[in-house]
Order: sequence, then C-alpha cells, then structure tokens
Amino acid sequence: MKRIFTLLAFIGLAVTGCTLAPNYQQPAAPVAQTFPENSAQKNSSDATNAVADIGWREFFHDPRLQQLIGLALTNNRDLRVAVLNVEVSQAQYRIQRANLFPQIDATGGYERQRMANYELSPGQNNVSSQYSLGIGTTSYELDLFGRIRSLKAQALETYFATEAAARNSHIALVAEIADQYLTELELDDQLAVARQTLASVQAAYDLNKQSYDAGNISELDLRTAEAQVETAKVSIASYEQQRNQADNALVLLVGETLPTNLAPVQPLAAQKILADLPAGLPSDLLQRRPDILEAEHELKAANANIGAARAAFFPTIKITANAGVSSEQLSQLFASGSGTWLFNPQITLPIFEAGQNKANLDVANLNKKIEIANYEKAIQTAFREVADALTAKHFLAEQIAGQEKLLAAEQSRFDLADARYRNGVDSYLTVLSAQQDLYNAQQNLVTLQFSRLSNLVSLYQALGGGWK
Repeated sequence: MKRIFTLLAFIGLAVTGCTLAPNYQQPAAPVAQTFPENSAQKNSSDATNAVADIGWREFFHDPRLQQLIGLALTNNRDLRVAVLNVEVSQAQYRIQRANLFPQIDATGGYERQRMANYELSPGQNNVSSQYSLGIGTTSYELDLFGRIRSLKAQALETYFATEAAARNSHIALVAEIADQYLTELELDDQLAVARQTLASVQAAYDLNKQSYDAGNISELDLRTAEAQVETAKVSIASYEQQRNQADNALVLLVGETLPTNLAPVQPLAAQKILADLPAGLPSDLLQRRPDILEAEHELKAANANIGAARAAFFPTIKITANAGVSSEQLSQLFASGSGTWLFNPQITLPIFEAGQNKANLDVANLNKKIEIANYEKAIQTAFREVADALTAKHFLAEQIAGQEKLLAAEQSRFDLADARYRNGVDSYLTVLSAQQDLYNAQQNLVTLQFSRLSNLVSLYQALGGGWK
C-alpha cells in the first residue's frame, strides 16, 4: 500500500510543471506615451507621489465627508456584494486547485448475505459475512499535459480579476460619495441664491404695489414684478426637490440612515480638496487602475484556458488505487493474509469527437482575442478619463475667473438699473433684465465651483486614487 501511494505522489510531482498554455505577452498600450499638454500641471512620473498612494482621508479634508465615506465603505450593499464575489472566486480557485491532488478516502464495510441452496457447494454455509477496511483514490487524473493546471491558472486569474473589480468598486464608491456630497452643497448654494433673489424681488414687488396703488406706475410694471416673485418661488421649489432627492441618493450610497452626530456641513466655497495631483505617464495607469488590472487578469485567464483546450487533444490517464484488509470474521480482519490491494490505471485517447475539441480550441483562441480588445479598450478609456480631467482642470479655472468678473459686472449693472428705475429714469423692464442676468450669473458661478471640485474628484479616481 505504501509503495502505491509513493508512486502516485512521485508521478504527480513529475508532471506538475507541464502545460500547453501559450506564453503570456502583455499587449502594447494603444495610447500616446504622454497626456495632452493642455493643463497647467506638468506630466511627471514621480512614483513617490503616485495618486494611488494618496489615501482618501488625505485627499478630502471635510470631516463630514470623511465620516460619510467611512460609513459607505462599511454599509454599501454593492460594495458588500463585490467583496463577497471575491470570496466566491477564491473558493472556486481552491476547488480547482484541489483537482491537482489525489482524493484519498477511507472506506469500511460489512456485508452479510444469504445464498440459495443450489448456489452452495457441499458443506458450505448459505449465510456468509464479509468485513473490509481500506484506503485509496478513485479516478485520479494524472495531469501529464497540464489540463488541470491550466484550469487552475484560469481560476486563479479569475480570482485576481474579481479582486481587482472589488477594488474598483471601492474606488468608485469613494468618488460617488464625494460627488453626491458636493452635489448637495451645490444645491444648498443654489437654494441660498434663489431665496436671496426671492427676498429681493419680493421687496421690489411690495414697493411697486405701493407705487401702483398710489397711481405712480402702470399695471405692467406691477405684473412684471409679480412674475419675478412667482418665478423665484418656482425655482426654490425645484431646488428643494432636487436637494431632497440628492439626500435620498446619498443615503442609498451610504447604506443606512445618516447619523445625527455627523460633523457640521461646510459650504461649497470652504471645501478643501487636494488639487496638486501628479498625473504621471499613461504607462503608470497599467498598475494604478484596478479596472485595467481586472481586464489583464481576464486576458490571462483566457490565455490559460487555451492550454486546457489544447490538452483535450491528448490522452487522459486516470488511476484508481486502494489497499486494505478483508475478512469473513471481524476478529480476523487484521490477521496475516487478509491484506488486499487494487491498482487500476486507465488511459483514454480521443479518436473521433466530431470536431468538438477543435471547436473548443477555436472558442478559447477567440475569447483571448476578445479579452485583448477589452484590455486595450480599458487602457484607452483610462487615458481619455485622465486627459479629460486634466483638460477640464485647466479650463475650469479660466471659466471661474471669467465668471467671477461677469458676476461683478452683472451686480453693478443691476444696481445701476435699480437706481435709475427708482429715480424714474428707466423702465422696470430694464431692472427685470438685469435681475435675471444677475441671477443666472450667480447660479452659473455656483455650478462652476461645483464642477471644479467634482473634476478634482474625477481626476483622483481616474488616476487610481481612493483605495487607501
């Protein structure tokens, strides 16, 4: 018995290194070697300041936002499912790896049988008993051509891909929480502008109502002022609706009702987000971006599957072996001469399978080509996201500067129009036009301020930040 299992172990060790999978070669990145030079930030490859190494607590300084991110990473159901999928794929890999080793089982049996009289020899008892005890393996496949090892490598790469997908979900969740939180702050500011405008136009309406009652202005001016009031009320109702919906979206992302002990809200203008992010080079994204790593692991899995498909063309050897003892009496089970053993190797050689193995190999090769395309697309997508974020970072700064000047000009214009109207120099339509343009300038500035912060979050995510 010992010799049999020693032989099995030796054969298993002798064939562990043989596979028919093609050597993996990483496809060339189908993008430029540098990002477009249209940002104020110079591209660099300073690994010591890689964005992937900047933790989200270093990037986001708002204590309330940090608390929200921490809660989401604990409670968000999508992230929880992604993590559980990693555990599932890890278990599936362990199942596949176990096929490399013989499954050894211990068996014990007792059989009692009564035979018909015509089956008995003279003097033979028609009732017999049989006791047995053994240990062995059944249908253990010798992996001579690496089929099982290729499937194990495929399962391992699938596990790595699932792990990268969970990491990508983690990073995306951090960015989603931040973006949704900034959306709430944007709506708060827009509500504040709308309410301030309502107070202004309400005061103007009240004054016009007095003038109209005194017969100093026409009804047209009064109704124009009244329309401004109602328009401001509609805007406020719309922003309040959006604000409540944004809060619902944030609760969904966090995964629980927001606690009452969160840090105080800091306004949009007071948000401090790390702006000096080293973009590095496109080649750095291959190791920073988990979605690219996921695509590459899927490609490696497809590459390993080719080895399993190739191995199907070669013979399969399976071994059944066991050793033990057997006796008609339990007391004699371990007596001298009761030992038994079985060694039963079987070889299967494919002769005719109607092209099934060839079709499986074709599918495996085509799947690899698909995964190469997916990998290249992931790189191109990452390149575009970083390039877009860098471009937006540069031009948003210019837009905000211009919008601040525009707002100052519209404020002066409104003040002059209002003064001229009060002195009877101009009509109320001029005030109305100036009021609307001032309101739009205020709201557009809030939107641009939000876009600048949101863009920094997008750049942080695009460069692989948010994991630590």
